[in-house]
Amino acid sequence: MMNLDNHPCFNKKSCKDFGRVHLPVAPACNIQCNFCNRKFDCVNESRPGVTSSILSPDQAMAYLAEVVEAKPNTSVVGIAGPGDPFANGDKTMETLTRVRAAYPEMLLCVATNGLNIHPYLDELKAVNTTHVSITINAVDPEVGAKIYSWVRDGKKSVGPKEGAKVLLERQLAAVKGLKERGIMVKVNSILLPGINDDHMIEVARAMGEMGVDIFNIMPYFPTKGSNFEDMLEPTKGQLKELRKAAQVFVPQMTHCKRCRADAVGLLDDPLNQKLMDRLTFHATSPILLPSAPKYCHEQDCDDGYAFNAAGPRPYVALATREGALINQHLGEAEELHIYDLTGDTPEFVETRTVPKPGAGDVRWNNLARTIKDCHTILVSGVGEAPKKVLGNMGFTIHEVNGMIDLVLMAIKKGESLDHLIVRSQTSCGECRGTGTGCM
Repeated sequence: MMNLDNHPCFNKKSCKDFGRVHLPVAPACNIQCNFCNRKFDCVNESRPGVTSSILSPDQAMAYLAEVVEAKPNTSVVGIAGPGDPFANGDKTMETLTRVRAAYPEMLLCVATNGLNIHPYLDELKAVNTTHVSITINAVDPEVGAKIYSWVRDGKKSVGPKEGAKVLLERQLAAVKGLKERGIMVKVNSILLPGINDDHMIEVARAMGEMGVDIFNIMPYFPTKGSNFEDMLEPTKGQLKELRKAAQVFVPQMTHCKRCRADAVGLLDDPLNQKLMDRLTFHATSPILLPSAPKYCHEQDCDDGYAFNAAGPRPYVALATREGALINQHLGEAEELHIYDLTGDTPEFVETRTVPKPGAGDVRWNNLARTIKDCHTILVSGVGEAPKKVLGNMGFTIHEVNGMIDLVLMAIKKGESLDHLIVRSQTSCGECRGTGTGCM
């Protein structure tokens, strides 16, 4: 019989006896937090947003069967990213529905930023989702604007100030809607010294007034590559003092382990390499897009790295200045936007940093590593060197201008891109990719 007390994160007394498994089926994210740098392939890091592999719902069910056999004390199946479950709503709900059918006594849990959960509240209730965690770092948009770089509202990305306001409205509506449906709610709040430390008690007070079941003040952990990578961690004394003050308003969680998006076992268990290997096994056997090129042969790179793309390549990488158009030269791009074309419509996954200039072909070899799960690169221009290096590694490169969604749908449908091909506006050969000719 299902026992709500057997969730190890919501009930400290259960964490020694009952385990959880996170199924990493949700790679896309709809906000960019200044403290976050999601890195998929790193088994040595233990923090939210990290996973060794991404699973489809089919793969997740096959993997879950092995987890349940190996860890029969698993009481919770959760989806915690590595992006946001409701930036990947279809995959999340398909997975939860199938888990409920196969394991009727299992507790179901999702961890989300709350931006896009509201349309799914009735579906979550219908599959008897028992627990939801929402990360709410501020209840004042002025504070939130310091925490978020952008928020993607539908197909539109908005900046920090407007984004923080939209996000907070959605989060508060989500907490209210979840509690109305009898779903247990945990609120996570990242403690960011100098940003929201003086605001944390206000968050706790607001959450207590809304009937949140448990409040988790999570100390910031320096994450390389994030905007806050140089921020110092809060002290243990500061954390203890804030939890004591917040306890007046809402029960506190004090045993959080900042779990990975592919966590498995008891909260205190070390990384289970055998199950991680099985996770990778299931993740490396999906059906590829019909139009995706086959994997390239292993190539020896100038930096001694042997590039091997023997893995799934369902994604497309593109260069954009503002997030709406493909309009940037590869050589000028500081980051590439990654999209998943395996669903009914193209789905934004994340941004990835392009290696800095100055290393010759090594730069493009390193970029190949960064986007090894992509089969196509879309840019407004590209030099001969990267075209050759990346082309030899199996990437298809298109020089096009156009709306991102339209170009991606054309690729997905196998349509011609001839009408989008960039036409040279200069004959000097020195255009820097702005589309306005020589500078």
